[in-house]
Amino acid sequence: MKFYFVIALATIAFKISAGQIPPASQVILKNGDQRVGTYVSSHDGFETSSYWIVGPTGLIFIDTQFLPSAAQEALEWAEQTTGKTVELAIVLHPNPDKFNGTGLYKKRGIKVVTSDQVLKHIPHVHEIRTKAFFERYKPDYPTELALPDSFGHATKELSAGGVTVKAHVLGRGCSEAHVVVEFDNHLFPGDLITNGNHAWLELGLVNEWLKRLDEIEAIEPEFIHPGRGPSGDDGLIERQRSYLKKVRELVRAAKPRLPVNQKKAQAIVQKLHTIYPGYGFPFFAEFGVPAVWEVMAKTTTKAKRP
Repeated sequence: MKFYFVIALATIAFKISAGQIPPASQVILKNGDQRVGTYVSSHDGFETSSYWIVGPTGLIFIDTQFLPSAAQEALEWAEQTTGKTVELAIVLHPNPDKFNGTGLYKKRGIKVVTSDQVLKHIPHVHEIRTKAFFERYKPDYPTELALPDSFGHATKELSAGGVTVKAHVLGRGCSEAHVVVEFDNHLFPGDLITNGNHAWLELGLVNEWLKRLDEIEAIEPEFIHPGRGPSGDDGLIERQRSYLKKVRELVRAAKPRLPVNQKKAQAIVQKLHTIYPGYGFPFFAEFGVPAVWEVMAKTTTKAKRP
């Protein structure tokens, strides 16, 4: 399955429109809390959201972007908007849109951290993603791996810029490991929650992902700042849960067996497009449904063994 997704990601790269990266956009939240700002990359950068949290003396940054050019722009916008410098960056999970800017940040003297569990998977992910993406994005793609530092293997409070956040260490979901950042009544879950976009179900781990959403809900956040799509209230948790359950329901109804029945899988993808019209990155579903099919088929086979 890992080889399949290297090919899939290469296909994605060519589906994205070519040309110079257009300007990205950033906003300050409209809920009245001026302590949180957002940077959104261009479509070439998968419209990835990075966030900054404003402290009395500096900033904490959430996720370091997919392309170094976007990482640089995000830093400049955050610092120009607030008049303060970024002191700490946190990588939420081992996807390149979360960790690719690490080297640039560290050269700026910014401490970049993540959990032991996330750190463990970054080298492998960097290797396969570089094979998939480098030719498409060169020279704006990091070939030299820059690793964050680890803050440990358990949930921990992190402080910088006069502000403290809690970094929750969670298990497998859309990635092999996750960090979710809590700041007062705000939560930053990375791609565990998206808004108005299809989920990147590369690993096909719907059941595990649903458990992560239960853990997020138990934190009782008021505001959710997703890895992709606009920020919103805690209703985004249930919307993500509903989406994942719908994918599972559709695959289960097809009675999955190995090898993946591509015709039936594609029919499920089309149903998702009908159920969720206008959702961004529809090709995420094209690659996610076969992965869910494979995982569910293997699970069914194991359950039937005496």
